Amino acid sequence: SEILENHFATQPVADVHICCIRETEPLGTGGGIRFAAIQSKVTPEYWLVLNGDSLIFTDLKAVFDSVEESDGLIITRRVQDTSRYGTVMVDCDGIIESFAEKQDGIGLINGGIYLMSHELVKGFPDKVPLSVEKEVFPNLIAEGKKLKAHPTDAGFLDIGTPESLFQAEQFIAANMPQFDNSIEQPGS
Repeated sequence: SEILENHFATQPVADVHICCIRETEPLGTGGGIRFAAIQSKVTPEYWLVLNGDSLIFTDLKAVFDSVEESDGLIITRRVQDTSRYGTVMVDCDGIIESFAEKQDGIGLINGGIYLMSHELVKGFPDKVPLSVEKEVFPNLIAEGKKLKAHPTDAGFLDIGTPESLFQAEQFIAANMPQFDNSIEQPGS
């Protein structure tokens, strides 16, 4: 946490409010989201949540443009083998119906970027640890909440293992032109 706090204290991002909130005990992915939302003391219409162990280059403007008429949105990506990730099952309108366990085969996976309404986050259970993937999302679907899948074919790397973390530098270098093109250059 100190590294991130120091980075943003010394290198602020123009027009972006960054508030670093320390998780002093493991809260799980859902518990961490809930805790950060409460501690920040802000109430945006939507929370943009990024998993720390996923790298994906995608057009976030398109994500924000497509969240309307839903409680939340999950970036998804089609992969050849979902056995490492599990599968996101969607209906013909792109509404998430369920999450399947890890299995072989082609399918959509959770890309690790979520756009969730403040009301949705505020309603997360007060439970520790709390998994957004295994508890919160399935429960929200069972309650009839509308979670949309936003498919992308953008570059994706799960850096949750030592082997894949080693690939991160090469992955970022290979995808940097896509990232650089998405940033408006001064004077353009």
